[in-house]
Amino acid sequence: MARWCYRHRLVVLFLWVGALFGVGFSASAAGTDYANVFSLPDTDSKSAYDLMQKAFPSTSGDTDTVVWKVDSGSVKDQAVRTRIQPALDSIAKMPGVGAVTSPYAGPRGAAQISADGKIAYAQLTFTKRANEVPKDLVQNVVDTARHAERAGLRVELGGQAIQRIQEPPQGLSEMVGIVAAAVVLFLAFGSLFAMLLPIAIAVFGVGMGLFSTQLLSHTTDVPDIAPLLASLIGLGVGIDYALFIVTRHRRGIQRGMDPEESAVTALNTSGRAVLFAGGTVCIALAGMLVTRLRFLDGVVIGTSLTVVLSVLAATTLLPALLGLLGPRVLSRRQRRRLAANGAETEKTSGLAVRWSANVEKRPRRIAALALVVMAVLAVPVLSLRLGATDQGNDDASTTTRQAYDLLAEGFGPGFNGPLQVVGVSGDTATLVKDIRSTPGVARVAPLPPAKGVTVIQVVPTTSPQSKQTDDLIDTLRDEVIPKAGAQAHVGGVTAVSKDFAAVTGDRLPLFIATIIGLGFLLLLIAFRSLVVPLTAALMNLVAAAASFGVLVAVFQWGWGLDLLGLGKEGPINAFLPVIMLSLLFGLSMDYQVFLVSRMHEEWVHTRDNARAVRVGLAETSRVINSAALIMVCVFLAFVLSGDSGAAMAGVGLAAAVALDAFILRTALVPAAMHLLGRSNWWLPGWLERRLPHLAVEPKEEALEAPSAQGPASAVHGFVRTCEGEPVDGASVTLLSKGGRQLDRVTSLADGSYIVSVPAPGTYLLATTAAPYGSRAAHVVVAEGPLVFDVELAEGEVDAVN
Repeated sequence: MARWCYRHRLVVLFLWVGALFGVGFSASAAGTDYANVFSLPDTDSKSAYDLMQKAFPSTSGDTDTVVWKVDSGSVKDQAVRTRIQPALDSIAKMPGVGAVTSPYAGPRGAAQISADGKIAYAQLTFTKRANEVPKDLVQNVVDTARHAERAGLRVELGGQAIQRIQEPPQGLSEMVGIVAAAVVLFLAFGSLFAMLLPIAIAVFGVGMGLFSTQLLSHTTDVPDIAPLLASLIGLGVGIDYALFIVTRHRRGIQRGMDPEESAVTALNTSGRAVLFAGGTVCIALAGMLVTRLRFLDGVVIGTSLTVVLSVLAATTLLPALLGLLGPRVLSRRQRRRLAANGAETEKTSGLAVRWSANVEKRPRRIAALALVVMAVLAVPVLSLRLGATDQGNDDASTTTRQAYDLLAEGFGPGFNGPLQVVGVSGDTATLVKDIRSTPGVARVAPLPPAKGVTVIQVVPTTSPQSKQTDDLIDTLRDEVIPKAGAQAHVGGVTAVSKDFAAVTGDRLPLFIATIIGLGFLLLLIAFRSLVVPLTAALMNLVAAAASFGVLVAVFQWGWGLDLLGLGKEGPINAFLPVIMLSLLFGLSMDYQVFLVSRMHEEWVHTRDNARAVRVGLAETSRVINSAALIMVCVFLAFVLSGDSGAAMAGVGLAAAVALDAFILRTALVPAAMHLLGRSNWWLPGWLERRLPHLAVEPKEEALEAPSAQGPASAVHGFVRTCEGEPVDGASVTLLSKGGRQLDRVTSLADGSYIVSVPAPGTYLLATTAAPYGSRAAHVVVAEGPLVFDVELAEGEVDAVN
């Protein structure tokens, strides 16, 4: 497939461009139909909502609030009314505004004025839902209301529709993430064209994913946070997947391969790992379905579709673009060096090799230090409290936060999250009396019954996000309502948030067990090992605990919120653990696959665990760290999205990826694998025979019979140090081009060795000896024996490619 895409590059490019523009045009013509559907069956708040819908069918539009406060006098003063009322009348006449409820409209409106007369509010109802209200209309409402301000009279507005115009321009966070990723890529590659390749793949994958999700929103319920999360994960994996493939391709060209062969080899090795990694991300995302929370179904659809399209772009569009660039995927300096000096040796050196050697020498110390760091970061997770953020968590400078604070000041902290006790039978008068005498209740207002349903508005004394409000809901449900002998349910936004958090917490263990179990099974099949997937599962749990610890410290404890400009501390969004764990396990599995697949490739070739871990870490740590740095930049850019849920997910995932790549995959995993030794690759024989084969590495070429190629021969020589001293006990392995081990010997006291060759041809000779490094080189054997001496130098690691 890679070869076909490389050779038919213009066809592939035109197909992708045509598909992107076609889907984009269709999505623009169809518009959006995102819907936040919180379906919580078998919960008390859902029962209350169903009764409310039956008795008081709510309008379809969004209800927002205009709040004003006077420094002196009263909001009832004529001077205040003559400025505010005309503004409200003007807003009521705007097309798209259904109704405006003024505090100056008779006795009923008096309840909208605070007890001290300093603060009042008006409710305005749009004819459409918040996400469908045109921003021009919302801006006009804000401007009209603000025009009534004067010295001593302050006007603020709150609500979901008002919140939309406070958001930064759409796409700002994505653009900042792309620019940051481009800087990292340019520093890593030193080439403008090589830098643009991963960016292009991510843009195509995310663009197709977002447009497709927008079209799907017309056929199924997709929440409005789904495209934001889809672009967040799509940008990260799209750039990373292309980075892995381009890095392998550039290495192949630098080592003398033809650009087409290098591209095919890169797709047949790193491309396979990309397919596998993308599959693990989608499986981790699909794990959200076991929670049976309808709100998350649309998130699964949007994010999984974007990941699939990013993988498709990396495995089809990328080889086409590599074909268009040819050797220009290298920088000019690298091309000049290649022309002057010829192909580079298959040797990895520098910081990555030195770190890899250090991990091999001190595995216990490095593992212990990494565990201590992760444990300290995980401590805050013990105080994790799930809930829902609201406009009280907005930045203090926003009008929605100002309106929220004014309402809390004038009518009590609980006014922003009233409870609704919905009853169908029993003594309503007794119930109202009992609720009014309950500690934590500020005021109670029963509404006239309709269709046999009675609604009692209950305003708590505490804010919607406080634990005391949660306790009040439990008290009403467990004690007050049963004591009054009524059949009633507690609903309202605050109760829904509490029930959502409770349902999420109850189903979280099943969800975690599902995605860890599926990930374990996939790695078991891919790497034919019990220890590798078990290690990955444990590391994922460690990374999750540490990243949630960071999340709690920032958003729940408020550490650094002012620095990040993220408003006020509060509980962690109830839906965030499920979404974050899905993304985290998927991305963690990506790094595990890329790291361990390189180790497994070396293990299959040499059966030397120390060498496999050392080479795998040395070869992949730099690219994994670059990929992680890109993801951290992309995720942190979503702090600018204006959406508190996306900002939480961005900070949490940035912390998770940084900890996973820089501490777990670079230090703890390789240190643990060194300590475990050959048992890393142990698999019981009976299980080996029953497991299906899923090759992350390309299939080995079958050897033809020696008689078909010629007589058997040999490779012999000496293994020496750089000073010419013989190396005793060095392991010398002869491998086929496909990586099959043909012969293995140990050098003698004088450093001599001899390995048998089945027939003339090209082979790979790998040599390793402690405390020296490892060398691997291709050897071409003709009709007779080949003399080949090997020189080992400390601190060098060769890769078997």
